[in-house]
Amino acid sequence: MVDDNTANEAVVDEINKDEKKEDEVVKEETKEETKEEKNEEKEAKKEEKKMKAVYYTSYGGGANALKHGEITVPVPKKDEVLIKTEAVSINPLDLKVQHGSFRPLYPKGFPCIPASDIAGEVVDVGSEVKNFKAGDKVVAMLSSYVGGGLAEYSVAKENLTVQRPTEITAAEAAGLPLAGLAAYQALTNCAGIKLDGSASDKNILITAASGGVGFFAIQLAKLANLHVTATCGERNIELVKSVGADEVLDYKTPEGASLKSPSGKQYDFVIHCASSIGWSTFAHNLSTHGKVIELNYGAKSYWSVALRKVTFSKKQLVPMSFSAKGDNLESLVKLMKEGKLRTVVDSKHPFDKAENAWAKSAEGHATGKIIVEF
Repeated sequence: MVDDNTANEAVVDEINKDEKKEDEVVKEETKEETKEEKNEEKEAKKEEKKMKAVYYTSYGGGANALKHGEITVPVPKKDEVLIKTEAVSINPLDLKVQHGSFRPLYPKGFPCIPASDIAGEVVDVGSEVKNFKAGDKVVAMLSSYVGGGLAEYSVAKENLTVQRPTEITAAEAAGLPLAGLAAYQALTNCAGIKLDGSASDKNILITAASGGVGFFAIQLAKLANLHVTATCGERNIELVKSVGADEVLDYKTPEGASLKSPSGKQYDFVIHCASSIGWSTFAHNLSTHGKVIELNYGAKSYWSVALRKVTFSKKQLVPMSFSAKGDNLESLVKLMKEGKLRTVVDSKHPFDKAENAWAKSAEGHATGKIIVEF
């Protein structure tokens, strides 16, 4: 027979066991709550992380409208990488977006952080990114119209991001995407030229050759073995020759204005990077099937193209059709690594003086690329 004391002890033991279990459950719940709180705090801190950026809050205003401030660091989507910016280039297109040339489509809102060509280091990747990891040095192209480059951190699509070899500096890489791709696609897509040295019997004219696109176009044209005639101002003639031009015209002279080849050649192709040159000036300098690739395509060009279509001339005015392509950018980076292509840098500006780079671009006389460094 069990006495009362033994029974009481048994009951107490059971109660103690139950209380111990309850304590363990409470501890586990507390741990989970603490873990959740820490995660929430971590996410909150992540959301609150700020970065320095340059932006504008309305259309127009040029360099004087640029503001320096702090905004939230962007979070990469599943197919994006977050890049700590080391260098960014300023393109004429950036100024056009600020001016309102693409309103109401772009920019999509204010404040707007401009610039699309960046080089830097990957610090975070989206859940579906396979080819990049934190620590990778890269060059990337953001949306030309949306921008985002003039900031300490930027997000770029994985398919528009390319590994940057150690042989290429951040400044050289940042100057490559938009200008390099424009030159590459004008030659390969629009003109149908192969960069394999097989075009030795062809001639090409490159206008405004001392600009960002022009310098790349000359170098790529020489890889195709084309005979290159280029136009630029007198002060840049030797520099333009140094990257491969066979002959150079000073656009301010009568000979330069006529676009006639000094060696009497007719052009099979023209990469037209300048403005205010009419079709008639090109027409009598072209070969029978000559093509003018028009990079500054506008209303005037539209009517010229329409006119060409209703004549019997085999000469063509071809509007440039640009497409951001990662594989094209990768090809250009490879050429740069091999020493077959280089970025000509006009000037470098510190991030805290980004407005100086903007003003320099607005002047319209840059020799090569304008770079902002962090």
